[in-house]
Amino acid sequence: MTMQDINLPAVVAEVAAAFAQYEEALVSNDVDVLDALFWRDERTVRYGVGENLYGFAAIAAFRAGRPASGLARSLRNTVITTFGTDYATVWTEFSRPGVTRVGRQSQCWARMQEGWRIVAAHVSLMEQQ
Repeated sequence: MTMQDINLPAVVAEVAAAFAQYEEALVSNDVDVLDALFWRDERTVRYGVGENLYGFAAIAAFRAGRPASGLARSLRNTVITTFGTDYATVWTEFSRPGVTRVGRQSQCWARMQEGWRIVAAHVSLMEQQ
């Protein structure tokens, strides 16, 4: 891979669209879309604020049981980096109304036969700086 393969505009646009779809599904609690955007494999990992989830089944079970209120949030400092045509990372910070801590989210996306899928994710909170 060369530097010319990083952040190809068409690939960045594809990942940005997938990430926007994920964000809309997250704040509207559209569990079907959230599940569809994760790789359906036991190697998928999601570390949350209070949980470590290994495998798609654990992630889907978490989503199904998550409260559907207080999900609105604002994003900032979103960085999408693509490597070639089939792999990308997305990093963002988020804030929620009435919450003093800032959230951080990272996702690793891979192009699968069915489209872009999250293969690893991490969410954490930290105090405002």
